[in-house]
Amino acid sequence: MDLEKLAQSIRDFEGVTRKKPIADIVRVFETVRSEYDNAVVDFGDDAAVIDIGGDDVILFAADGIWGKIANKSPWWAGYTSVVVNVNDISAMGGRPLAMVNIMSSSDRQSTAEIMEGIRDGIKKFGVPMVGGHMHPDTPYNSLAVAIIGIAKKDCIIRSDTARPGDVIIVAYDMDGRVGQNSPYSWDSTSFKESAIVRERFMVMQELGEKKLLTAGKDISNPGTIGTLGMLCEVSKTGASVDLSTIPCPENVDFEQWLKIYPATGYIMTAREENADECMRIFEKVGITAAVIGKINDTRKLEIHDGSARATVFDFLKDDITGIDT
Repeated sequence: MDLEKLAQSIRDFEGVTRKKPIADIVRVFETVRSEYDNAVVDFGDDAAVIDIGGDDVILFAADGIWGKIANKSPWWAGYTSVVVNVNDISAMGGRPLAMVNIMSSSDRQSTAEIMEGIRDGIKKFGVPMVGGHMHPDTPYNSLAVAIIGIAKKDCIIRSDTARPGDVIIVAYDMDGRVGQNSPYSWDSTSFKESAIVRERFMVMQELGEKKLLTAGKDISNPGTIGTLGMLCEVSKTGASVDLSTIPCPENVDFEQWLKIYPATGYIMTAREENADECMRIFEKVGITAAVIGKINDTRKLEIHDGSARATVFDFLKDDITGIDT
């Protein structure tokens, strides 16, 4: 494997490069961020954390579905909009409560298929869609969903709290298949019983309540290494990853797997003494977990395979989102 070529491919991957405009958006709000005195976490994490007093906090997130997916497979766009939002709450150790959506279309058939996908996602995950807004006269299909959840204030799993010396843990539901609409999607939920799916997406709540993790994110469109890069960027750390330790499904190209959004997949950090317990909890519900490296203070994310090493991101000069928490 040519690691320099792989590192460049990950840097140039669309799932990574599409994150760059986030920094410009955050800068617009920089002068008013101090006004949100009840926001424990705002930009840069899977969900915002809103302090409502007492022991619980509200988790608040939103996600939009790529237009190319909405046009190619409206049902999948609807279903995926539930998956990605539930994952954002789950990744932070929370319990999803409810969703709303904004839908745009002038095609009644596409509208029906998108809503049927949302309905089937609700059946699968048990999180209700309680309202939304419809634009019935646009020349395109578009879907965005917002979600709220709840978590214990002292059990939140953040992405900006990794520290040098932490081990890096990856976890995937390997029982899946490459999606029909993109080589970089992995369907591990649509064909499973709801009870299995719900047990697996709630596993992060157990890890949060047991305080076994120092940081974590759900693996999203930037893929495994790209998502780890986002975690390191906001934590102001570096990382060293041994590629040979990353689990990969049979018959899936390894580079493709590193770029896949795995539907049920997390990248996390923990103190070394807690790693075995973390992996035991994942394996108990049928999720494959492994220690794949360590967090360090270099501000570089490096990959190696025992014989060669390459830098994927150097955060002293590179950025993914450009967010400075």
